[in-house]
Amino acid sequence: MREAIEKVGVPASTLRFWEKNFPEITPRKDNHGNRYYKDTDIDFLKRIKYLRDEMHITRLEAIKRELKDNNRLRSDQRQHAYEILVRVKKELEDIKSNL
Repeated sequence: MREAIEKVGVPASTLRFWEKNFPEITPRKDNHGNRYYKDTDIDFLKRIKYLRDEMHITRLEAIKRELKDNNRLRSDQRQHAYEILVRVKKELEDIKSNL
């Protein structure tokens, strides 16, 4: 779970809440109850976080509706563009700090 927390950027309690409310998220659990998220789970969690934080969609029903296939392409494109902008911003900040 620690890896998912770092990759998605939300606390464990949020991951568990989303896991409970979105059946698409299916981490493998070991005998001790530790969760191991697949890359597809991480991508789905990042999409939820993007919709919540960047698109300001906070109601679960609205997020679920946005994630349905008819809206998925639009939100995927926006999320992809946002991730590119975040990477470019970080690279520019790194360049600026090296000047």
